[in-house]
This record gives sequence, C-alpha cells and structure tokens, in this order.
Amino acid sequence: MDNFKAFIVNKTDEDFSAQVRMISLEDFPAGDVVIKVAYSSVNYKDGLASIPNGKIVRSYPFIPGIDLAGTVVSSNDSRFMEGDQVIATSYEIGVSHYGGYSEYARIPGDWIVPLPEGLSLREAMVYGTAGFTAALSVHRLEENGLTPDKGKVLVTGATGGVGSVAISMLSKRGYHVVASTGKESEHDYLRKIGAAEIIGRDEVAGEKIKPLDKQLWAAAVDPVGGKTLSAILSKLNYNGSVAVSGLTGGTDVAATVFPFILRGINLLGIDSVYCPMETRKLLWQRMATDLKPEGLLETIQNEVTLEELPNVLSAILKGENRGRTIVKM
Repeated sequence: MDNFKAFIVNKTDEDFSAQVRMISLEDFPAGDVVIKVAYSSVNYKDGLASIPNGKIVRSYPFIPGIDLAGTVVSSNDSRFMEGDQVIATSYEIGVSHYGGYSEYARIPGDWIVPLPEGLSLREAMVYGTAGFTAALSVHRLEENGLTPDKGKVLVTGATGGVGSVAISMLSKRGYHVVASTGKESEHDYLRKIGAAEIIGRDEVAGEKIKPLDKQLWAAAVDPVGGKTLSAILSKLNYNGSVAVSGLTGGTDVAATVFPFILRGINLLGIDSVYCPMETRKLLWQRMATDLKPEGLLETIQNEVTLEELPNVLSAILKGENRGRTIVKM
C-alpha cells in the first residue's frame, strides 16, 4: 500500500494534465476508513472533472471518480471492520474529496454503505451513481402514487446510464416503458433492456411546446432537463409526475403554471448527492432485490482499466456512451 496507481488531474495557470500516476496514502485527505478499491464507474460528472473548465473539481491536484466499491483494509469507525465489503458514492467524493479512480481510497464512515446481500462489488459499480439515481427516481415516482395500471412511463436519455437502468427497473416492476433517444442504431439495445416503445427526441419536444398538450404519459424519468422537461410537463397525465435528475439538455426550463393547477402534476427533484443515509441504504437494498433486473448488469456494462479511462471520459462528454462503464482496479 506504500505506493499505488491513481488517475490524477492537475491544473496550474499554465497547464492541465490528466494521467495515471503513483501516489501514497500520505497524499490523501482525512478519512475514517481505508478501502482497497475493486471497481469505480464513469459518470457525466466524472467527465467534467477530467477537463480544465468542467467546474467540478475544487482544488488540484485531485483524484476524480464519484463512485467506488471495495473492501475495508483499516478503519477508525466502529461500524466498519477489516474485510467488510462496502460502497461509497456521492457526498463530496470525486468533487472535493479524493475519489474512486485509485487503487485505494480513504473515506469518512458517514459516506459509506455496507454492500447488501445479493450484490457483488462489480454489480454495485455497474449501478453506481447513475443506477442509484435511477432507483431514487423510480422510488419517488412510486411514493407519489405511480403504479403500472396508471399508464405509460417515459424515460428520456434512454441509452445513458440513468436512462438504461431506469428502463430495466421499471420494466421489471411491470410498467409499460417508452424510451426516448436520438440514436436510431440503439433501438435493439433498448428493447433488450425492457423498452416496450421507442420514440425520437423530437416526438417528446418538437419545435413548439404548448402550455398544455395531449396527455401521453403517467410519469417520466428525465435525466435531460431543459426543453425536454418543458415538453414533458405539458404532456403528463392528470396527477402525473416527472422525476428530473439531469441537465444535459440545459438548465433553463420554460413552463407555465397550467399543468400544475389544471392537471395536478408533480415535478420531483432527484438529488443523489446528499440523499439521507436512511433512504440511501433502503435503495441499495432495493437495488439488490425488487429493483434488480435479471441480466441487466451484464448487458449494459463495459469494463475498462485506469489507463483506458481518458478516452471513456471524453466519450461520455460527447454523448457517445451507452449503458454503464466500470473501471477495474
């Protein structure tokens, strides 16, 4: 453990670098639990952390990676013992606290979830933050009354991490899932993971968005935001809900009050970063049981090494990713 590999980004007034280097625990920030990392994963946020103007990393040098799963090697926290298998995602990991793109990590105990029975470390990272966000989206929609008999459920950004996992989770729960994508080449993939229908992006948000449009969907999982979210709000069924978790389509949402006061719709914000630990543990348990689709975690995963990571991070920023990419340490 004296020296080990990590993917490190560094920025000065003159230069920016992103490369695999050797590092030691002495270089790490404080933390209660030292973890031998088995897998991390690749998220859009990690892509932003790998470029000089991504506005994610708060100080340099830094190790990105907002997710990790591994085995405890030492602990000052009585809740965790040597040999425990654990998951750590969100909070400040990969933003202001060294993240998962490293063979070892040191993490505060309050940010760690025991690996639930029914999940392997590898499967946990195929889920990662994207899978957790999908699970939280489904959970919040069901808390707000969604059941399979209510109607169709739209999933936007369908080939991405959140979208792919949400489609499969909803399909397993018995929902009729409508997947929205701009990638015609991925229709077979989307059907394989559980989509009952596939529509183009322009069928969700055309050139003109009406304050109230035809009611099409009982609910939606939207990791896109922007104009797409504006269109969804106008097309939800009475008492429908949309769970929004992303902004790849932009941060501005043009909307009127009409869908809210005339159709009683719900706009549910999904925050996977500071989600309370009680809810976090519940959702990881669900991800190991009633939300775990058979065969999905093999279908949607692509495995890479630390050395291959830069190309994958570049691809996710260009929207060229499909499913989930995990990083094996």
